[in-house]
Amino acid sequence: MKVTQTAIPEVLVLEPKVFGDSRGFFLESFNARTFREVTGLDVDFVQDNHSRSGRGVLRGLHYQLQQPQGKLVRVVRGAVYDVAVDVRRNSPTFGKWVGAELSEDNNCQFWVPPGFAHGFVVLSESADFLYKTTDYYAPQHERCIMWNDPAIGIDWHFDGEPLLSAKDKEGKPLAAAEVFD
Repeated sequence: MKVTQTAIPEVLVLEPKVFGDSRGFFLESFNARTFREVTGLDVDFVQDNHSRSGRGVLRGLHYQLQQPQGKLVRVVRGAVYDVAVDVRRNSPTFGKWVGAELSEDNNCQFWVPPGFAHGFVVLSESADFLYKTTDYYAPQHERCIMWNDPAIGIDWHFDGEPLLSAKDKEGKPLAAAEVFD
């Protein structure tokens, strides 16, 4: 597995080894020992989630103030642009973002550590998005930052207005959001 640090060193892009031939392909999507060896992180994943969304659906930017979740995300069908925003007030990269395209073609994964808001937009007709989390979903602790907060300035690699849930339409600007100290 190849690991690439992003402009925010804690956020990683992971590229698994893919073994393919005329019959198709095989890849190991997760191995705790390999993950620990290549990232230096010793995390326990407690929940796996799967979402399917159509073109232009944007989910995010989500995080939990209590029970913060680290997320290892990937796409098994379609393509998304995935984003992590540092919401740790005392971090030198507070308010900065990084992103990566994840697709069924590149098989890449994105590690979003606790303390980061996370979101993605679907670039293909539809996408199946899988993610492992280091803590359980706790809706009472979930917060949402505006996907288009000009203070953050995310380039979503998507033209047009995204489709948002009611919850995501209520996202707050970073300056007014509760964040990690």
